[in-house]
Amino acid sequence: MELTLEAVALFALKLVHETDPGSPLLRDDPVMEGYDREVFGLLVRQGNLAEIQLKLDECITQALIALGGADSVLGRELQRLSTDVQNIARLDELTCPLTVLKGYLKDVQ
Repeated sequence: MELTLEAVALFALKLVHETDPGSPLLRDDPVMEGYDREVFGLLVRQGNLAEIQLKLDECITQALIALGGADSVLGRELQRLSTDVQNIARLDELTCPLTVLKGYLKDVQ
């Protein structure tokens, strides 16, 4: 799950920080500090769903702005998928909506 969490953060932050002529955002980029596999791994081992959701929300909020906000077509879908992740009550329920969110973010790249 840690790899999927990191991928969601990476794809969301790519929308914010990558520009056409610029270099790609990579996992070891400073903007990914706090959103890497080790950080998410620790939170998963601790069972800290609230902190995981907070970290994801930080990335998704930035991506939502980059997509034109909740009033744009892409933004509305991102917000809906993010809400599905935020409404999870137990860590073991996170896998399915997280995978869908990751796929969406990858597709809009």
